[in-house]
Amino acid sequence: MLNRTVNDKIHRKLDDIFASAAPSQELFDLKEELAANIRDKVTENRQDGMEEDKAIKEAFIAMGDLSDLVEDMRRQGKNTVRKAAYSSMTLRISNAGIIASVVLILFGAFNMTMLTFMNVPRVAVSGSSIFAVIGGALLTYSLLTRETKKRYAMNKVRAILYALAVGLVLFSFQVSADAGFATGRVFPAVGSMMIFFIAGAALWLALMLTGRSRKKEQ
Repeated sequence: MLNRTVNDKIHRKLDDIFASAAPSQELFDLKEELAANIRDKVTENRQDGMEEDKAIKEAFIAMGDLSDLVEDMRRQGKNTVRKAAYSSMTLRISNAGIIASVVLILFGAFNMTMLTFMNVPRVAVSGSSIFAVIGGALLTYSLLTRETKKRYAMNKVRAILYALAVGLVLFSFQVSADAGFATGRVFPAVGSMMIFFIAGAALWLALMLTGRSRKKEQ
């Protein structure tokens, strides 16, 4: 995995290349996609023994001429109608995701409450929390891919990975409860939780260390 310094260098160089294009969600998405491809190439170059700066330089050279993309972004920046339609579409998708996630979380909560008062086995009660797990992951994705006045929407692939990280952490609590109630012992509960919690936390940390600020220029 590349360190944060290399990641920052890649983004600064991309910012310089696209400096003539007006800031927009489309431009942010494009630079995130290019940065991901360049990071992969830098990693390959580093594995071949190149020094850091040379590995970055060669990775950009391998991307070829980006002038057409720069010009395309400049034209899109002037197309306010297209930008408005793009933002409106992503906002509707985000709203739908938020609504669906809240419904799932509430359904899970009410279902667990109902089963508790029905005096069914506790493992059946905890099993209903899967709706909250799915809802929490979906809510994470929907919020991160939502463009606001102050922040650009996150790249969809990174948002999915963040949602996966949250889902793993939440799932670790459900698995822990299921194992604990099923066996009546603490060790299986902790052991079951540990695997998914560590995996989710590690993924979250990796994303945090390679992330980029999504704040819009004021």
